[in-house]
Amino acid sequence: MKTEEEREHLRGALKRLQESQQIKRVRNARFGHLEIPQTVVGTLEMTKQGLAFVSIEGSDEQVFIPPRFRGMAVHGDRVEVSLFAQTAKKREEGDLREGEIIRVLERGREDLVGTLEKSKHFYIVIPDDRRIARDVFVAKESLNKARPGDKVVVKIETWGVGHLNPEGRIVEVLGRAGDVSAEMKSILREFNLPLHFPKGVVAEAEKLPAVPPTAELRRRLDVRDELCFTIDPEDAKDFDDAVSLESASDGHVRLGVHIADVSYYVREGSELDREALRRGTSVYFPNMVIPMLPERLSNILCSLRPEEDRLAYSVYMTVTSKGEVIDYDIRETVIRSKRRFTYEEVEHILTGGSDTSVPRMIRERLLSMQQLAATLTKKRMKHGSIDFDSPEAKFRFDESGAPVEIIKKVRLQSHRLVEEFMLLANRTVARHIGVVKQEDHARPFLYRVHDSPDPDRIRELATFVAQFGFKLNLDGGVSSKALQRLLQQVRGTEVENVINEVALRSMAKAVYSERNIGHYGLAFDYYAHFTSPIRRYPDLVVHRLLKEYAEGITLKRRHEIAHRLPFIAKQTSAMERLAMEAERAAVKVMQVEYMKRHVGDEFQGIISGVMRFGLFIEIDELLAEGFIHVRDLDDDYYLYDEKKYALIGRRTGRQYRLGDVVRVKVIRVNPEEREIDFVMVGERPRTVRRGRT
Repeated sequence: MKTEEEREHLRGALKRLQESQQIKRVRNARFGHLEIPQTVVGTLEMTKQGLAFVSIEGSDEQVFIPPRFRGMAVHGDRVEVSLFAQTAKKREEGDLREGEIIRVLERGREDLVGTLEKSKHFYIVIPDDRRIARDVFVAKESLNKARPGDKVVVKIETWGVGHLNPEGRIVEVLGRAGDVSAEMKSILREFNLPLHFPKGVVAEAEKLPAVPPTAELRRRLDVRDELCFTIDPEDAKDFDDAVSLESASDGHVRLGVHIADVSYYVREGSELDREALRRGTSVYFPNMVIPMLPERLSNILCSLRPEEDRLAYSVYMTVTSKGEVIDYDIRETVIRSKRRFTYEEVEHILTGGSDTSVPRMIRERLLSMQQLAATLTKKRMKHGSIDFDSPEAKFRFDESGAPVEIIKKVRLQSHRLVEEFMLLANRTVARHIGVVKQEDHARPFLYRVHDSPDPDRIRELATFVAQFGFKLNLDGGVSSKALQRLLQQVRGTEVENVINEVALRSMAKAVYSERNIGHYGLAFDYYAHFTSPIRRYPDLVVHRLLKEYAEGITLKRRHEIAHRLPFIAKQTSAMERLAMEAERAAVKVMQVEYMKRHVGDEFQGIISGVMRFGLFIEIDELLAEGFIHVRDLDDDYYLYDEKKYALIGRRTGRQYRLGDVVRVKVIRVNPEEREIDFVMVGERPRTVRRGRT
């Protein structure tokens, strides 16, 4: 290089190449080729729309797989992918890498759940999971007495070659497709949810002592004389949290949150522990529970039943009249709940109802708790915490187990009371570990984290809500306070549920992580799950870590924990997602079963989704969603306008927009596909315009 200007140009070019990851600095002023792997390993994930992505192991990145490059891989398979070259333009625009699946390393599952059908010459099983885009051939001699129309489990013998379909044999007949019992069994098999515990796990649970040793009781802080009680749903069988409240000096109060000490019984590395980690969480169906722990633990030994001595892990927090925690104490305790309340019983007292069976002191304590909870809510909202109030469906069943009524759950003051106390305990525990004193080492921990939303999705949300007259302020990026203000605007309007749902889809998913990034939705700098160890494995881990750090641990043990936590975080996050999908599927089965009795009936609904091929309609009073195919909109030819989230008639200009109120009739119910079909009736849709800017 002859001149300084030329050398400067070269330095600039090298810097740009390094930043775009085309070269790397080797040492000093030397550069070399960046070693980009040409193949990666990950898990294939299919969407219901037929798109395929591979999540790369050990990375947050995904690779898009075009249809012709998927080979014989199916959803859930662990695969090896050959990456295609990526142009500089695509790299700058942040587009996903693309690739071809060159090898299936491990099948995601060995069997599938589906419906047996017969064509002219052969039998096939059509998988329930629409992400499995291949039907399975079954030979006549492999039917295992199954008949066409049965819901079955088929074990895959060969996954096929070229364009040939997989072949298998039927190993279990679940019942007739469409029957509610068979459909619920199919969900259990589809999501690989075990109804029973392994014998070794049950035996280990049965060996646990019914009464803790006296030495253990003496070792703990004895608070059995304190006034504490549980507040749970009416049909709850396990009670893993109790609360107490006492007056403190200077007008402060001392809030106690007492959590079942599952970690005393479920020791790390035991069979109980391994099974709990495998399950990750309890799964709640409308008519049953698939628990994380055997019943002896969840419903008896660890359940904080009234007037029985129980081991607990308690967080005592001294809280000011403004909701500030100025002091706290986390202790292993032995408690004795004085009463088991339902949410409805507490609500009756909070709203001024009289109940002579409840002593005056307890009623006064509940009213004081309500006042504290209101203060905590106000403080949390002031700091930008987002309060999604998504409605849930509850079912009433007849003697045969069929749903005869769908009830929309109402969020009561008593619910909010318990929620606020649990949030405060979870946050206090997380800050106790996460806020490290200068002289201390960082302590590995399992946090509950929630990342900020993707800017593109938030811009789409702002455009969407503007159609209804609402405003989402995007100045300087979107804060949780801005989203909170939006949800406050829509509360009580007819589009509240729709906008809540669209807003939720715009958000990142909360997960478990060993790295703390805070919780965007709650506007907390530190957050963890501590309050439900009977039904969530991360809470059990948090209990163990708190105990270890309180007792003091070696550097070697600290490294062991740090090495183990990423796997636990990934496993429990994955099982939480699976449980949510299974629960949604189970609710859908019950909704469809209920709607079978209402074919021909009319309902008012709201357009909850708009696609090129039709409209999704939610019946607000039932929280049941169905579909109107565009071909059934027979008064015009409708075109999809993506920007307006609408189907627009080419001749009449009539619009069906997301959030519009419509009247529909049930014309078809398909239990096998879990689908409800509607047609429009009555006048044109009523477009909601109730926004305030």
